Amino acid sequence: MSAISTNQSRSIAPARLAGLGALGGLAGGVVFGMLMGMMGMLPMVGMLVRQESAGVGIVVHLFISAFIGAVYGLVAGRFSLSWSAVLVGGLINGVAWWVLGALILMPLLLGMNEMVFVIGNPQWLSLVGHILYGLITALVFTALARRA
Repeated sequence: MSAISTNQSRSIAPARLAGLGALGGLAGGVVFGMLMGMMGMLPMVGMLVRQESAGVGIVVHLFISAFIGAVYGLVAGRFSLSWSAVLVGGLINGVAWWVLGALILMPLLLGMNEMVFVIGNPQWLSLVGHILYGLITALVFTALARRA
């Protein structure tokens, strides 16, 4: 199994790692965004900027996806990872952002405090989307970083 060697990952500038992570985040965000679109969730994401619109929602979602991907790139780029570790890292990243984003931040930012940590069918579907996002982000970032 190949891995980003410690020496190689140190030779990639942090800005480059962030950029590669952002690309990975956008790839994961597009897939997750399609799922959100099918679930009718994009207008709610738009409400983060006070615009209840699917178009605005996808833009906000992709911006957040790229930002989270950039952070992932800065963190993951510091380690030498096997593909199995990349998958585990992506899974953890997805689940962590589901808890932080979907179960805590979204309800709080939208003034729905009573919805914090509420888990029903929409939240379980959101978990699937976040896991897909995390896995795709990790895989795309790692593939790009190994070519850098």
